[in-house]
Amino acid sequence: ESARDHKRAFDGDVGPNTGGMGAFSPANNWNSKQQLQFEEKIMRPVLHGLLAERITFRGLLYPGLMITEDGARVLEFNCRFGDPETQAILPRMKSDLLPLLEATIDERVGNCSIEWDHRPAVSVVLASGGYPNKYETGKIISGLDEAVKLEDVQIFHAGTSWVRGELVTAGGRVLAVTALGSTIEGARARAYDAVSRIHFENCHYRRDVALTAGTDNIGKLL
Repeated sequence: ESARDHKRAFDGDVGPNTGGMGAFSPANNWNSKQQLQFEEKIMRPVLHGLLAERITFRGLLYPGLMITEDGARVLEFNCRFGDPETQAILPRMKSDLLPLLEATIDERVGNCSIEWDHRPAVSVVLASGGYPNKYETGKIISGLDEAVKLEDVQIFHAGTSWVRGELVTAGGRVLAVTALGSTIEGARARAYDAVSRIHFENCHYRRDVALTAGTDNIGKLL
């Protein structure tokens, strides 16, 4: 499955690059033709290269791609899940993740099937004010109980910590709020409804996640 992230810190894809200020899945700039080109021109040579060098790889390959007029171009490969792309992809997975990981270790993953929720997902990152540059931590977080009561909403913790019985900020990217919806617009509205219920001092988030196709043409695959 595909996802598309928002790298820039501010609305309109401006400001410094970050680890990711939000993502949505599936990517709106990805189609079956691009999928075929990706498999033939990118993944097949990678797999052939591993075989040629007698490298046994058991794990997850996560490619970051830029979509151009000539097709997908590789920006990076990671041997891990992507953040925040995974927060938009995994809520759409109906299958249990653990058996897939175990099958990967045992080289049985080719016999596995994955069931997906075909509804789109939108994930909005809540960050400490000033991120990705200098920011303060230790800000008390409230409203999570109200946010998680919303239907098809999940909250993923990143830069958080318990201090003297209080949940506080402890990093640049603090939380990712993900929602499913029958349409990308519905998922987006639900995610931002949940975001509006969460509060901490100097909270910063982009208000245009999944609003438009954006300008960076960057997508990720899992």
